Amino acid sequence: MKFYKMHGIGNDYIYFDCMKEELPDPEKVAVRLSDRHFGIGGDGIILLCPSEIADCRMRMFNADGSEGKMCGNGVRCVGKLAHDLGYSKGNICRVETLSGVKTLEFTLDKEGKVATAKVDMGAAILEGEKIPSTFKGASVVNSPLTVDGEEYKVTLVSMGNPHCVVFKDPDGLNLEEIGKKFEFNSAFPERINTEFVKVINKNELKMRVWERGSGETLACGTGACASAVAAVLNGYCKKGEEITVRLLGGDLKITYTDETVYMTGGATLVFTGEIEI
Repeated sequence: MKFYKMHGIGNDYIYFDCMKEELPDPEKVAVRLSDRHFGIGGDGIILLCPSEIADCRMRMFNADGSEGKMCGNGVRCVGKLAHDLGYSKGNICRVETLSGVKTLEFTLDKEGKVATAKVDMGAAILEGEKIPSTFKGASVVNSPLTVDGEEYKVTLVSMGNPHCVVFKDPDGLNLEEIGKKFEFNSAFPERINTEFVKVINKNELKMRVWERGSGETLACGTGACASAVAAVLNGYCKKGEEITVRLLGGDLKITYTDETVYMTGGATLVFTGEIEI
């Protein structure tokens, strides 16, 4: 099968066009191909599939083979692939995901291909039980959580998948060690993605992320959205204003409103190839 290696500010996945041809056993394929020494290398695989309610449907599998409901950097690349392959027209594309249909608005380059995408990510979910977590209440903001004997203040946000945001300087953190302990903490029955965030100013954040099923990645779109939402809820930033989230792989622009969360960032095709499945 032909594959497309793409990334959204360093969050790299292996993409397959499954609009006309199915990919067998995607869970096993994700594990095998994501390996950076014995496979193609990536944070997982993403499939571009037919949809009855949108221009296309996205399926995303982490490097450990688990299926994710949403991927912010991935959905921008899916939109670019759908546009550049001719499955969607103009500068608007609708992508069906397990977290609902996402609408993308493109900025095109001189060749008419997608350079950046603004995604309507939908409303942030704040209720503790809907994250899901063992926390109760309409929101979980700056609440204590004990991880490996140490207490952290956490804010929980779901953007289609669950995030735990900790306002702690990410520089120098042993994320490999602490990330796993957050991911498998008993407070999170479906595991958790964790962001460690430093507030630079009222419109700028710095973030590192530990993604469930993948480990530390260079970027996480839903994590950037969750961090911006958490910053507003904690009074560090203002709702309705654009917030720049600086990640290891680059920057994302996030705007949190009463109705939705907008995310803007790049989508890049690195190379194409063929592999036997």
